[in-house]
Amino acid sequence: MSEQAVQVRPEWRRGKVSGDGVTLATFELGEPGNPTVLLVHGWPDTHHLWTHIAPRLAEKYHVVAYDCRGFGESERPREVKAYRLAELADDLFAVAEAVSPDAPVHVVGHDWGSVQAWEAVSRPRAHTRIASFVSVSGPNLDHLGQLLREGLTRPTPHRVRTIATQSLSSAYTGLFQLPVLPNALLTALGNPRAWKQFLHTVEGTPPQNVVVAGTLRRDMITGLALYRANIRQKLIRPEPRPTTVPVLQVVNERDIALRPAIYENTPAYAAKLWRRDTPTGHWLPYTHPHYLTETVLDFLAAQTGSDTPPTVERSRVFAEPKPLAGKLVVITGAGSGIGRETALLLAERGSELVLADRNLDTAADTEQACKVAGALAHAYLLDVSDTDAFVTFAATVREQHGVPDVVINNAGIGLAGGALAATDEQVDRLLDVNLRAVITGSREFGRQMVERGVGGHIVNVSSAAAFTPSRSLGLYSASKAGVLLFSESLRAELAEHRIGVSAICPGIVDTNIVSSTPIAGLDPDSEQTQRDRLDRFYQRRGFTPDRVATEIVSAVEHNKAVVPVTPEAKVGYRIYRFAPWLSRIGARQKVTG
Repeated sequence: MSEQAVQVRPEWRRGKVSGDGVTLATFELGEPGNPTVLLVHGWPDTHHLWTHIAPRLAEKYHVVAYDCRGFGESERPREVKAYRLAELADDLFAVAEAVSPDAPVHVVGHDWGSVQAWEAVSRPRAHTRIASFVSVSGPNLDHLGQLLREGLTRPTPHRVRTIATQSLSSAYTGLFQLPVLPNALLTALGNPRAWKQFLHTVEGTPPQNVVVAGTLRRDMITGLALYRANIRQKLIRPEPRPTTVPVLQVVNERDIALRPAIYENTPAYAAKLWRRDTPTGHWLPYTHPHYLTETVLDFLAAQTGSDTPPTVERSRVFAEPKPLAGKLVVITGAGSGIGRETALLLAERGSELVLADRNLDTAADTEQACKVAGALAHAYLLDVSDTDAFVTFAATVREQHGVPDVVINNAGIGLAGGALAATDEQVDRLLDVNLRAVITGSREFGRQMVERGVGGHIVNVSSAAAFTPSRSLGLYSASKAGVLLFSESLRAELAEHRIGVSAICPGIVDTNIVSSTPIAGLDPDSEQTQRDRLDRFYQRRGFTPDRVATEIVSAVEHNKAVVPVTPEAKVGYRIYRFAPWLSRIGARQKVTG
């Protein structure tokens, strides 16, 4: 869901810079004595792209935007070759030298602004003029060309899929090579109202957030030279070069023009690379200006000698990133069983883990194991049945680590035996841990995700008992059925915010939950005998918690709604949906007693 930006136009200080015979219009905010941030727009924008971002940056930095050649108030060379990336990079260096002659600048580029900034940072000694680079929705075309070449010369299913999907997303660039048709199309689309409606239709961009220049139609048509001067040359004859400039790639998973897979080879060329992936679209400066501003500020803080914010620390990339790398994940019940195995699997993926458990020692053991795997991890003591403590924990996570990208409400307890035999204390404890805590965790962290505005995922661990009625597990089934239906309802509620919700429903899994499950209505000796019998059965069944962890991670990656785990859970789920009378017959069989 997009943000509603506050409509306050910056009071730019206007200037001009001459670069390679082309006069460029510059626009400044903030104190010139502060470190300089150079903002570079793409097609078909101008400096107005940064309307909602520049004022906030200017509170700490000297902010300079400029209209690239061919756009807005800058000069418009007539020849297509004047729009080659080499010339555009020269412009960037000319502006940087003019506005910050004594210190390197920090560059933020979007779309073609990012593409030309990549050209600049890949030059020898670029680090002497560019201190850092935030790349938004704009790849290095040489990297992309090399990726496509490798995909064609050494094809694999993944490479072929990457080429195919990106080719579909980039089909418009072929249209832009034609001589007449794109001009006619853009003449119609170049009306500000039509352009705002187009962005709203394809990405949900609030029309009131889109700020364009009076030269929009002319900018669209002149800007076709960017595609004609660079696309074929770079993709057919790529010359990828390394850079030592610190780079943050902001990857938008819902970008209509650029698929996330095209950035996979960036680590081979960027020695100091960070990456943040979110389910956002191409025009991030319009759809999520607050998120982008905070992302830039965090990265700049890390580069200017301040303490490294946790969002930056976990985003560092040293190799080809895996799914969920750099994500902040909160797991309850992380000290053992499914929670521990899920934490270890996510540690291998490069996630940062916040591990909560009512036993701090076991949570600390999981923390240490995650650190051995190379992940950032933090253990916390938490009894999820204590709602006030859970609320405080959620606030602490936000303050110390940031808003989580994934929350896994895994903590749970068992209760067997007849419903009539259970004590009120047993019932209260069961519902507090299994249901109320899931609701609390989902609400507290869900609110944080909604406020942040860039999506997320909540996983609630239910059980096959949610759809498998049993006379011996009635209360436990009720608690887990509540989790299942709550999760499906919450999924519908949060869909508009790009927040997924998954309910995981394991069957018989060998964890320590059985050994600690009370059995209502039995004396202590009989209760222990029954527990031992069930524990041996679960062990013989041999379905280990790491296999559930794999299903949890898959649910997050593919945004699955309901995931029955274990063969009996999958069969039971279908029986309950299509032949519930069979479930009712099976419910009469005793599990305990």
